[in-house]
Amino acid sequence: MSLPRQLREKSDFDQLPDDVPVSANIADIEEKKGFTNYYMFVIEVKLKGGGRYLIFRRYRQFYALHTKLEERYGAESKNSPFTCTLPILPGKVFVGAKKEIAESRIPILNVYMKNLLCLPVWVLMDEEVRLFFYHSTFDSEQVPHRLRRLRPRTRRVKSTLSQGPVVDRTAAPRAEGTADDATGIFPCAFVKIIKDLPQQEDTVNKVRCYYHDETMSTIRDIPVEEDLSTIPSFKDLMELMRREFDQDDIVLNYQDLDGDLIRLLSDQDVELMVSQSKRRPFEKHFFPWKLHITHKDNLGIYNTCPGIGATQTVKAT
Repeated sequence: MSLPRQLREKSDFDQLPDDVPVSANIADIEEKKGFTNYYMFVIEVKLKGGGRYLIFRRYRQFYALHTKLEERYGAESKNSPFTCTLPILPGKVFVGAKKEIAESRIPILNVYMKNLLCLPVWVLMDEEVRLFFYHSTFDSEQVPHRLRRLRPRTRRVKSTLSQGPVVDRTAAPRAEGTADDATGIFPCAFVKIIKDLPQQEDTVNKVRCYYHDETMSTIRDIPVEEDLSTIPSFKDLMELMRREFDQDDIVLNYQDLDGDLIRLLSDQDVELMVSQSKRRPFEKHFFPWKLHITHKDNLGIYNTCPGIGATQTVKAT
């Protein structure tokens, strides 16, 4: 008897909340832009209660989830009284075209998610698993360009019973909870909810940029999904700014602690900019460092007044 069949015949699985995922399949991949271009997997999630939605996940999110599950439930884990054999996750790939790598991972990740959702219910109820498959605000704001692998929905025909509907009068509202490092399902009448499942943190961060030309400076906040502790390479920053501002003849600068603009020429300069920015306060979801983009031949912005240099007007976009 297959593992999915075994789980679905257990009473504890029947008592799980309706919003627990029971299947997940990759419908397509989407190219996104950060410091470098990357691909996200568009995943259709089906819930126990019959609902379905799309979530968008990067491979590194799969990797982070698997690492945490290994620490908690892996065969050699000492952090939990419960252990099991976790599915195999394909390893990281550092060489090759990103699109081809993403495409090649689709069947392997589909098998991984299928096996993951067949594990014991205490794994399905784990907060990290729930958050991974949770339909976040970020997911709801995404509009997929295509869904090549999305399976068409089949039409269900309801049969009419002459004796009328069957009602299970023993069923009662239930909730999930954790006590002494064990997660389970309890009748709502006997428990009090003191903490809801936290929502998945918004992964979109922004880089504040000042684009200076001969007459004014334009402020632009560029969204990326990299972590705020990420130190991008000089090459990636330059390519991102050329795309965003549609200009090739530009240079990158940062403002030092004395208020002067310093031109970035290498990875070492970027690292220095990041280290200096840690001494300054910054907003949530904004990188602490800021970029000043100028034309290559415009030397008038150096050694001038702090802030916007030789320009006089600032326009936000």
